[in-house]
Amino acid sequence: MKMNYFVIGTNNLKASTKFYDSLFEQTELNQVLTAERMTFWQGEDEDSAFAVAVAMPFNKEPATNGNGTMIGFGVGSTDEVKRLHRKAVELGGSCEGEPNQWGACFSAYVRDLDKNKIAFSK
Repeated sequence: MKMNYFVIGTNNLKASTKFYDSLFEQTELNQVLTAERMTFWQGEDEDSAFAVAVAMPFNKEPATNGNGTMIGFGVGSTDEVKRLHRKAVELGGSCEGEPNQWGACFSAYVRDLDKNKIAFSK
């Protein structure tokens, strides 16, 4: 079993799309679809392809971040961990843990514009 996709809730689709477009600029994830309430990015490699989306909630209630919920991106190097962490903070995200050796992985943690927690790890 492997991850297929995940959806990140947002209360401002335009701002969230801009944040993730910029964050994913130098990665294998490309924006493939924008709809009225969702934007999708997808990896190019069919063997490990997965999709990421930001969406206004279907139930029309405000999007909230889950306490203890975290989205993790495995990246190719410690330099890429550092670059993505720095980029997310430059885009208006907030630092939740500087790039460092955290347990078995070199990782960094941020929150996006809607306070969703993201991890980048090598």
